[in-house]
Amino acid sequence: MHVHLVDGTYELFRYYYALPSHVTAAGMEVAATRGVVGTCLQLLEEGATHVGVATDHIIESFRNDMLDSYKDGSGVDPLLRAQFDLVEEVLAAAGFTVWPMVEVEADDALAAAAVVAHRDPRVERAVICTPDKDLGQCVTPDGRVVQLDRRKATYYDYEGVREKFGVAPESIPDYLGLVGDTADGIPGIPGWGAKSTAQVLARYPHYEDIPRAVGQWEVSVRGSAKLAAALFARYEDALLYRRLATVERNVAVGSVDEWRWAGPTPEFAALCKVIEAPNLVRRAARLAGRA
Repeated sequence: MHVHLVDGTYELFRYYYALPSHVTAAGMEVAATRGVVGTCLQLLEEGATHVGVATDHIIESFRNDMLDSYKDGSGVDPLLRAQFDLVEEVLAAAGFTVWPMVEVEADDALAAAAVVAHRDPRVERAVICTPDKDLGQCVTPDGRVVQLDRRKATYYDYEGVREKFGVAPESIPDYLGLVGDTADGIPGIPGWGAKSTAQVLARYPHYEDIPRAVGQWEVSVRGSAKLAAALFARYEDALLYRRLATVERNVAVGSVDEWRWAGPTPEFAALCKVIEAPNLVRRAARLAGRA
């Protein structure tokens, strides 16, 4: 059994900016919603059987209480924001398991689901469908949890994450804490670029492992004295940024069996009429016929 864990928020943003606008006769912008439902149906058409979709029901989470600059919904286009509730409703009516997150984020739900899937011996592979850097930390050495960038059709297993970032998956939060993550509003530590961070964390996977005295470093890094000074002068900040980049894994997402797609609900056709997408009804009906 393979399970597919989809970052619904990422997909909604992606399709909002990738697809031409579609305004219904009632005046609603729905192109992104149609795109997300369509891409989830595509997973089923490609053979997926167990699918969970995580969404940010609201952008803000507990992390906003920890750092003022952390991402919020202030810059989201209102036409996009108006589709947050809609896409959840249509996905659920299409028969998909949907996790709308409020206190935590979609990434946290995906991480928790990956843990649930990994603990289930029936699951050969859990595929986290998102290119988000944060989720690289969930990839496992045994190859049973991988990350997929569907836009590039590229899978990242344990060694793939290491090749991409220069560090192992378990060091991804430390990496993002130093380098920063502009998408999430994590500023990082000045002077720590991707290359130098990868060099240091490849030898010392976590901040606690890095010797405070540069003379004790067992890795040669250009500007190491300045890097050490910057890190340990702002060590508490680095710990905070790492915490912000660390996914929560204790989120209620149900069991693998609950994620099995069993066909659309009776409400799906009516909602597709609202978003003017009769083709989605036909696609779901064909899939239900073989489910």
